[in-house]
Amino acid sequence: MLETVFHTSVMDFPPLPTTTPGQAHGAGTGKVRLNLLVVDADPAVRSACVEIAAQLGYQVLSTAEMGQARQLLRGSATDLLLVNLPFQSTQGLELIAEIKLLYPDTAIIAMTSSTSVNQAVEAMRCGAGDYMTKPFTVDELSAVLDRAAERVNVDAEARKLRERLRLNQGLGAMVGRSAEMDKLYRILSKVAQSSHPVLVLGESGTGKELVARTIHAYGPNATKPFLPVDCGSLVPSLIESELFGYVKGAFTGALKSKDGLFVSAEGGTVFLDEIGELTLDLQAKLLRALQEKEVRPVGATHRVPIRARIVAATNRDLAAMVEKGSFRKDLFYRLNVVNLRLPPLRDRREDIPLLAAHFLDRMSKGQPKKYQLSDEALRTMMRHDWPGNIRELENSIERACAFSSGPVLRLGDLPTQLQQQGLDVLRAQTPAEAVASPVATQVKPLADLEKEAILTAIRNLNGDKLLAARLLGIGKTTLYRKLKEYGIQDPLQDD
Repeated sequence: MLETVFHTSVMDFPPLPTTTPGQAHGAGTGKVRLNLLVVDADPAVRSACVEIAAQLGYQVLSTAEMGQARQLLRGSATDLLLVNLPFQSTQGLELIAEIKLLYPDTAIIAMTSSTSVNQAVEAMRCGAGDYMTKPFTVDELSAVLDRAAERVNVDAEARKLRERLRLNQGLGAMVGRSAEMDKLYRILSKVAQSSHPVLVLGESGTGKELVARTIHAYGPNATKPFLPVDCGSLVPSLIESELFGYVKGAFTGALKSKDGLFVSAEGGTVFLDEIGELTLDLQAKLLRALQEKEVRPVGATHRVPIRARIVAATNRDLAAMVEKGSFRKDLFYRLNVVNLRLPPLRDRREDIPLLAAHFLDRMSKGQPKKYQLSDEALRTMMRHDWPGNIRELENSIERACAFSSGPVLRLGDLPTQLQQQGLDVLRAQTPAEAVASPVATQVKPLADLEKEAILTAIRNLNGDKLLAARLLGIGKTTLYRKLKEYGIQDPLQDD
């Protein structure tokens, strides 16, 4: 049975497996040895921490003096700092604040002998990311180091991915280098060279139209038109005339004949989005057009040959619809010559930093400031499941840019749901008192937060109230009423 580090010699502990920092106990996937500096005046505790960390795979330096700690930090790169907070002394807190300012990438863990959480709360306010109370066990120390190493590795990888964005972000306009996306790129490069129908499946917001455009852009007929139609937003009669065209006098308002999209494509691509929304009658007409390579315009007695390539997409389960009789089996097989299933964003989380950087780069164009995400905001995004997928991610970043008062987008600038997730993770990793105390001191009345959000949005959008209302998720009438309630005459000037 393990004794505590504070009470037992390190030689009494069973040997730990040597492992790469961040991988101990399955906590992460770090690939490099991280540098750890241990600062503690107690030689027994300091020696135990050094021995345990070394067995876990860290490169460890140690010192008993705060002054020497500063020299060691200046002389070598330090990934993690494990520092003791002396009783009734502010030296440890001062060191933490100084390191956080000078070396913001260093993860800091505070140690305290006090049973009160006040000292730990102060350490976290100064910049510590985690803390331990003495005495602690080997497992407790290992777990804390693992958490810190994982944060260091995630933040470092995020920075590298942001730097690689312009060099190697994906295929065409598609962004992502995960295993799922690499597999998709390989298939797309082959599919693009053929003229077979393609069926793109995936949840809403996964980028099905972008995939269709990529197939067209990399194909032999890239110079020909790409014509999209949303089958779920038009009534059946309009879809038929949109796809097949009509002749003069076919219906009220048809003052002249018009070619449909299949003819207008002239050898290009017609993208049928939400194909699962077509009625059975229209499904039969579409099947005939695909089989016979010709269409009959609405109101016409003649047929017109077509050469368009068909790419269809849906977020519905067409196979299940076939079983229920709501989608024609023969049309399903005709469209399903090549099947591409797009992974949801939650299954390709490693692409989130690339996608976020891509959207931030686009939002920064034409702006005096270049936006970037704070490490905590990016970590929260990496944990979110994104039910709305890439579209939700893009909207969240656009909202954060509107609310942000500076170039760095922080956790508080993200949508409320993501903010709550970030706080929930913090509460799960630290005692309730350590989270509640610093947060409580920063609580503002709801009316003040609402006023601040409105002013920030309008100012960041250079006074465009209509766009601000849209990003805030309220109507323009509500926005003007709120401005009047808060007595704001000029949002660009008033506080």
